[in-house]
Amino acid sequence: MIVLIAIGFLFLIIGIIGCILPGLAGPPFSYMALILLSIAKKWEAFSTEFLLVMAGITLVVTSLDYVMPAAGAKRFGSSKAGFWGAVLGMIIGLIYAPPLGMIIGAFLGAFVAELLAGKQGYDALRAGWGVFIGVMVSMVLKLTASGVMTFYFIKAL
Repeated sequence: MIVLIAIGFLFLIIGIIGCILPGLAGPPFSYMALILLSIAKKWEAFSTEFLLVMAGITLVVTSLDYVMPAAGAKRFGSSKAGFWGAVLGMIIGLIYAPPLGMIIGAFLGAFVAELLAGKQGYDALRAGWGVFIGVMVSMVLKLTASGVMTFYFIKAL
């Protein structure tokens, strides 16, 4: 029981970190923490309905993680170069100036990538902004979902 709860805490931490780091899906880890706590408490910690709702939220938020940056990019006229520039910028920003560097890096990465892809000043700026908005909205949604799951995990202890 203690081991499952400890692993659940580890999954919560990975879940929150995964909401911020690109390429690591955070909410599924947070959801697995709920499942581990349920197993540790012989399925008495959460109702079946609650776990199904949380599974649905996890699926929706994780799916939106792939859709939102692309939607922001498309809405503001960005190319694939802008999207990948934002991802690279986030990683570089996270390494050199966490956590604010990640946000600034996403925007600058998209902007520079659009310039390199041939867009001119305002168009590159607008496209970079679109990718940035999509990435940030996605991150907020993931953090919210993982935060709610963390709250319920701790409350059920």
